Amino acid sequence: MKVPARRAVLLALLAVLALAVSVTTWAQAASPKAAARAKSDAKAETKTDLMDINSASKDDLMTLPGIGEAHAKKIIEGRPYKGKDDLLKKKIVTQKVYDQIKDKIIAKQK
Repeated sequence: MKVPARRAVLLALLAVLALAVSVTTWAQAASPKAAARAKSDAKAETKTDLMDINSASKDDLMTLPGIGEAHAKKIIEGRPYKGKDDLLKKKIVTQKVYDQIKDKIIAKQK
């Protein structure tokens, strides 16, 4: 084969390869199942990261924003909680502190 013919074949092969890669990537990104699976995985991670205010230790509670030793002690003394909003109802924390931690906590029932 002459050099221009080789170059044309090589360019054609590269074009086919690039097309195959882009179609595969697009198909994976556009797949509703893949999107749902990614969303489900994110929710699962979030649920496991929540701290249970009915069983967390004082040291664990103190890792939450706005919760120091005094608030951690109050949270432990106010147990059990039916819901995380009991922290507000029982006046354990202020609205400002609750807003900081509400997405990080849960009140599991036994």
